[in-house]
Amino acid sequence: MRLPLYQIDAFTDRLFGGNPAAVVPLRQWLPDATMQSIAAENNLAETAFFVPEGAEYALRWFTPAVEVDLCGHATLASAYVLFHHLAPERQRVSFSTRQAGTLTVSRAGDGLALDFPAYPPERCAVPAGLAAVLGKPPVEMQRCGERYLAVFEHRGDVAELEPDFAALRGQCHGRLIVTAPGGDGVDFVSRFFAPGFGIDEDPVTGSAHCVLVPYWAKRLGRTRLEARQISRRGGALSCALDGDRVVIAGRCVPYLEGTITLERHG
Repeated sequence: MRLPLYQIDAFTDRLFGGNPAAVVPLRQWLPDATMQSIAAENNLAETAFFVPEGAEYALRWFTPAVEVDLCGHATLASAYVLFHHLAPERQRVSFSTRQAGTLTVSRAGDGLALDFPAYPPERCAVPAGLAAVLGKPPVEMQRCGERYLAVFEHRGDVAELEPDFAALRGQCHGRLIVTAPGGDGVDFVSRFFAPGFGIDEDPVTGSAHCVLVPYWAKRLGRTRLEARQISRRGGALSCALDGDRVVIAGRCVPYLEGTITLERHG
């Protein structure tokens, strides 16, 4: 069996920036173990798989270690593959997902815009030991379900964090968003750590902005926000809060087209 494979750098306008995602279009689902093995072999933050579902598509995402409930950059990359390779006549695509409902992606100028659920966080206590894990205490802690947000005073505080990733696996359900005010036209900056999901630091995380945008919209008193994820690769996201939805827009750059060969042995 031979499967098409695309690798797309998402939330960036330059090659080797943003967050690389693998995209594997399928005619029908493969066994879960096979998709997990492909994701592990790709060894990227996420590999997205989608199949036709009527006039639209069903979508799933895998890290090298586990299947995840929501992923922004690989959804953006999947839409890019559809719009540029498989269905160039389309202006909008909908993906049904197992846990995040229906997600839509639309063309937006020279970029793409995700329509995702908003996850407004609420203030909570800083988990015991988290300051030691991060090397610096946050000034505020927010939470929405299993999604934790640590707020810092300055951009430099976020940029300089060097977490103990082994210890962080036992904190905050193994994943943590960190954020601070931005500057120079950027409303806020962030980083995302997910050692519990096999990713120490995700370069650019669309799904984290489902939490970040409601938080910063409330704090800043406006619904349109420019964001920057300040990982080593870095990424830019134009965001808006629209009721109980978040619009997250960004650009994509193609890196690779190839073929996966699945051979049967024995």
